[in-house]
Amino acid sequence: MKKLSLVALSFVVLAASSSAFAQAKTRAQVYQELIEAQQNGLDYITDTSYPDVNPVFARQVAQHKEALAAQAAAAASHVANSGAPAVGAH
Repeated sequence: MKKLSLVALSFVVLAASSSAFAQAKTRAQVYQELIEAQQNGLDYITDTSYPDVNPVFARQVAQHKEALAAQAAAAASHVANSGAPAVGAH
């Protein structure tokens, strides 16, 4: 009976460890998450302010987000003014 229990436990451990490897992220995925975190101002979170942005950096984060919004708006207006036909227009 102990032998059967040991075999069953071995299979459970093996299955759990293989699923952990299946959830691993690639280097590119981690790099992209870091870029997104920086764009969202998450690199201004400190140990003392977690989970919020440190108040010392709040103005910088707000300015950064405004700059990103302005860039997105400029890109959208550039696409709209490029003369390309609208989606669905024939």
